[in-house]
Amino acid sequence: MTGTGVLTTALFVPADRPERFAKAAASGADAIVVDLEDAVAPAAKDAARQALPAHLPATLPVLVRVNAAGTPWHDGDVALVVARPGLGLMLPKAEDPDRVAALGRRLGPGRALVPLIETALGIHRAVDIARAAGVTQLAFGPADYCNDIGSDDGPEALLLARSTLVLASRLGNLPAPLDGPCFDFRDPARTGDEARHARGLGFGGKLAIHPAQVPWIEAAFAPGEAEIAWARRVVAAGGEGGAAGVGGSMVDAPVVARARRILARGG
Repeated sequence: MTGTGVLTTALFVPADRPERFAKAAASGADAIVVDLEDAVAPAAKDAARQALPAHLPATLPVLVRVNAAGTPWHDGDVALVVARPGLGLMLPKAEDPDRVAALGRRLGPGRALVPLIETALGIHRAVDIARAAGVTQLAFGPADYCNDIGSDDGPEALLLARSTLVLASRLGNLPAPLDGPCFDFRDPARTGDEARHARGLGFGGKLAIHPAQVPWIEAAFAPGEAEIAWARRVVAAGGEGGAAGVGGSMVDAPVVARARRILARGG
């Protein structure tokens, strides 16, 4: 991946399915995540890694989700990413801030490094992970997190973890984190609902597992017309400082700051 731009959408594609790379690159996502971990069977991982350089698309930023630390494939996966300056790295089951920082040093400046937080220990250490050298954005892995803590995948069970990642990103001076994917890719409207929920908690984007999900995520994280109109009225009324009234509500400095953020995103 060239550069470390903030991601709103990142689309997973299996590393051993290079025939899907072009479609993924044309999806409208900010980046694609070539997945050497969950999407590739253990017996196929080495072959998928070896074949990958010949098939990587050049038209879109690319991150590689390597296999987790402690697996037989991790070192080879990391070596592949480090050897190709255009690639970014997504680290699954990120738990150790020192290990994350060491990866950041190996990648060097100008490379994307996205720790995927998907365990209780990862959530517990999220602030330190966010502050590790080289980290560009955090992401949430809800499926493994639910398995780790023994919960269901409802929004209440995941609220603490999601809010912790938003807080950690802020304390680490990072962009807002990426929420995990909606696994029901046949219902894109559900993806939109999940994305709006995540945005309301302070997330900045969402991972995707199917190209059809990308426009729903983009729409959910972009301000709507009514929101932009409200923001413009607020800035016009409160732009000189002090308190003012807009539509029966008081407008002061924090409200104006929020309105300016909305306009910066889409106004």
